[in-house]
Amino acid sequence: MIRRDYYEILSITRTATDEEIKKAYRQKAMEFHPDRNPDDKEAENFFKEAAEAYDVLRDQEKRARYDRFGHDGVNAGQGGFSSNEDIFAHFGDIFGDLFGFSMGGRATRNRPQRGADLRYNLNINFQQAAKGDVVSLKIPRHITCAECNGSGAAKGSSPETCRQCGGSGQVRHNQGFFQVSIPCPSCHGQGTVITSPCSACRGKGVQREVRELSVTVPGGVDNGNRLRLRGEGEAGANGGPPGDLYVVLSVEDDKTFTREGQNLLLEQNISFVQAALGAKLTVPTLDEPITLEIPKGTQNGHIFRIEGKGLPYPNRGTFGDLLIGINVVTPTHLTAKQEDLLREFAKMEEKKPLNKAKKIIKKVGKAMGLDD
Repeated sequence: MIRRDYYEILSITRTATDEEIKKAYRQKAMEFHPDRNPDDKEAENFFKEAAEAYDVLRDQEKRARYDRFGHDGVNAGQGGFSSNEDIFAHFGDIFGDLFGFSMGGRATRNRPQRGADLRYNLNINFQQAAKGDVVSLKIPRHITCAECNGSGAAKGSSPETCRQCGGSGQVRHNQGFFQVSIPCPSCHGQGTVITSPCSACRGKGVQREVRELSVTVPGGVDNGNRLRLRGEGEAGANGGPPGDLYVVLSVEDDKTFTREGQNLLLEQNISFVQAALGAKLTVPTLDEPITLEIPKGTQNGHIFRIEGKGLPYPNRGTFGDLLIGINVVTPTHLTAKQEDLLREFAKMEEKKPLNKAKKIIKKVGKAMGLDD
């Protein structure tokens, strides 16, 4: 069976934003919703197809794999959603945002729910980004209450079934051609009520803690890079797993080097005498300084490339390069002797006696303190 393109299913372009994808799915869900198309098998299939497309395209990682490899790049859709109830359970937030209540489907209050992800903005200096480092963090978060194991009920008791909704968590109403459900006002959609709350968490099932973590920053990271610490986010609900912690990096600028990807750029000033006669310069790197040999006749703007002296590629074992741009500086303040020597050089240059001109240049260099 030939499967349709996910973008085609939702009637969007491949450059659609997250908000455009969500909006398109809402429209398809409205159009093919089972309550609006009773006993219509084709509409039901379209409803499931749209849900499968949205499940992939709303996830950045799944979407990237799909864009590159097509349907073979993602696991979603191998059988798709088995029922409409699965779709309602998976995308309850969408229907809640759209209608202000849930539409059909069974309440998902007791299903294990993954905890929320957390974000921590970490500022590091240039050397930490270049060489890597281990940084200690203090992360405030919620964890499952150890006293009640997340139930919210005191020891020796348990949540009781809500009498108003009979444990469904929802109260149903007929509204036009929709059968709609709103959260039960007594149990707030949970289906259970806690009559004896846990004293440690006051019935919330979670407690707040500040956790100390060590995060390894690999060498070569850049602004905006994210480090993922699995399971270090907020506690899950109903026995669900915790979320993840994302550490987002912000790297300070360096006073010596400018960064261009994994390459480092360094500007080096030399005198016109050094440019003409050549010189040996000591230049900095991320490690020890190195000697750079300036050939005779080096021109302003010339770039020397030192391979492997740039930033490492994270977790790859290879390095960028160090690019040294030459600025030939013209002196602005000359002594009388320096001016005389330059005039003599100008005269020699007009007559083109190269050897004599070089001697004059050397005299100028000595006069300027560049006789090395």
